[in-house]
Amino acid sequence: MERATPIRYLKTVGEKRSALFEKLGISTVGDLVSFYPRRYVNKGDIKKVADTENGELCSLIMRIDTKSKTAISRNGLNYITLLASDDTGSVSVTFFNQQWLEKSLVQGAKYRFYGKMVYSMFAKTMQSPEIEAVIEGKPLRAIFPIYPLTKGFAQRNIYNAINQITPYIKSIKDPVPAEVIEKYSLMNKAEAVEQIHLPENMEKLELARRRLAFEELLTFQLGIQNMRAKIKKENAIAMPLKGTNAGKFLSSLPFALTAAQERVIKEIYDDMEKSQPMIRLVQGDVGSGKTVVAAAAIYLAIRNGCQAAMMAPTEILARQHFETFSKLFEKFEIKIEYLTGSVTAANKKKLREQLENGEIDLIIGTHALIQQSVRFSKLGLIVADEQHRFGVSQRAMLADKSGEYSPHVLVMSATPIPRTLSLIMYGDLDLSVIDELPPGRQIIETYAVDDSYRNRVYNFIKNQVEAGRQAYIICPLVEDNEDNNLKSAEQHGADLAAMLPTLKIAVLHGKLSGRKKDEIMNKFSNGEIDVLVSTTVVEVGVDVPNATVMVVENAERFGLSQLHQLRGRVGRGKEKSYCVLIYEKESEKAKQRLNIMSSTNDGFEIARVDLEIRGPGELIGERQHGEIRFKIADIADMDMVNATKEEAEKICTEGLFGNEKYAELADEVNLMFRINNSENIFS
Repeated sequence: MERATPIRYLKTVGEKRSALFEKLGISTVGDLVSFYPRRYVNKGDIKKVADTENGELCSLIMRIDTKSKTAISRNGLNYITLLASDDTGSVSVTFFNQQWLEKSLVQGAKYRFYGKMVYSMFAKTMQSPEIEAVIEGKPLRAIFPIYPLTKGFAQRNIYNAINQITPYIKSIKDPVPAEVIEKYSLMNKAEAVEQIHLPENMEKLELARRRLAFEELLTFQLGIQNMRAKIKKENAIAMPLKGTNAGKFLSSLPFALTAAQERVIKEIYDDMEKSQPMIRLVQGDVGSGKTVVAAAAIYLAIRNGCQAAMMAPTEILARQHFETFSKLFEKFEIKIEYLTGSVTAANKKKLREQLENGEIDLIIGTHALIQQSVRFSKLGLIVADEQHRFGVSQRAMLADKSGEYSPHVLVMSATPIPRTLSLIMYGDLDLSVIDELPPGRQIIETYAVDDSYRNRVYNFIKNQVEAGRQAYIICPLVEDNEDNNLKSAEQHGADLAAMLPTLKIAVLHGKLSGRKKDEIMNKFSNGEIDVLVSTTVVEVGVDVPNATVMVVENAERFGLSQLHQLRGRVGRGKEKSYCVLIYEKESEKAKQRLNIMSSTNDGFEIARVDLEIRGPGELIGERQHGEIRFKIADIADMDMVNATKEEAEKICTEGLFGNEKYAELADEVNLMFRINNSENIFS
């Protein structure tokens, strides 16, 4: 058995069940090894019946006192009842739809029962507990892993598969150097994997988690540092500032730059004047003026005889950028085009020819830009809008189109993240922060209200629309879910249309086709829709100056940083704008958290508070380095982060790739970045 052995070859899996494993991302034995439990249940903490509490989930060791009886309930369910006890009391136990237990349960034998204790008027009861026979000389397992599942799958399916690959787990080689293991008192890899899936006790489980987290962070840090080193070894076109009349371009802008914008532009120009590729992340709050900073970089590239490419996450944003840059550059004879999926085949062919011939200075587009058929004459600069939608592999693919020289790369992110976190997430990038808003940027009045205010809020929307404005309403779900009371965009849109029949209402969500989403957003941008009921697909960068109201339903379900991004969709015009966060009436904790949004419009301060409240994993969410997802590491553990960074630097100094000492570790780095980017970016 090897890491690459297909999961279907395991006896407990087979062809049919392997499809369910693959839904969980498990195709090979290696995938199963790194499919870590979501949480653990400790069944080893045995209680006495007399010491239990009503509603408590607990383990009891009891003797079965009565023979089990089978019956059928009024609604047709088969069930078994029996009485079990220890020396402090008895419990009435019921099993639903488990007739086979009647033959296997032995009167007078002892069993461990794990379930919820419910006190009724007449007895203490348990319904369908998990049950195991107590056999003398054979200790019961105490800690059970709980894995994320898919429909039609049970925990035992994972347990059986893990038990079958235990011999392989014991043979796993350790990629972390012996001196590092000794220095940090780490468990060896094989034992750590075994203990994470089959823990003997809580102490060993924690040591296993620490060991695997250390390796994951070390692997990540090595990948990032090697990526940075690889880029810095490449040659870029040096773009001198002298003779470009950049000052003339900047003075042509219809507004004065802030000191922060001037500082960041200088940092970018200093990078671009070198023959090493710039790879810089510009972070700025909503409305801080990142677009102008990007324009300054694009201007310098074009005036140095190079082409520039700007990549946006959506077609509507690509068109929006096209219109913005066309206005900014209209006096400077710069040829701008945009290339997206909806451009006709004939126009695409024409644009590709013009790009290859050097007739286009600036091309703005979506992922259509990284198609194999798109070639450039002399690509000198890539600007990537919104880092979390444009990851490592997309940057690499676009960079490959620049011929013998690597392009300079500028990544724009509107997600304020505390600096310490940025240095981890974007360790392959230099960091610039626009920490100042342009003067006159309006403050959006923000209110956190419970759901008893909903009708008043919608009357306010009606008044705003009648005054010629537009509104967003954000819902956490696409469709209704009977398991919760969260608002869905589809149902809410229908309810709102009935409540406000005079308004033009549309629904937008991620399940719609790209063409349909763009059609709806264009209509909203053009004022043909009054109220847009949407999921968070509008979070990124859409600019509708006439929209003055942002309402977020079930606001307690969103992170503060995400709410701040949503709030940034309004307040883009001259009219006073408002953000209303509606939360469940009973949630006092939600009210306290959401009141932070009412007290400040500073995205960096909100990100800081969000980090304290929810931790970095949730704050970053899908933004973990573009595409990297940590399976077990917690990047809030700054001691471990710093330790792995230090060790990664030492290993990189010696040389990771091609060094026999680090062969297994190099394989882990390649695997992590290949899995997340579909290609080996170090080859």
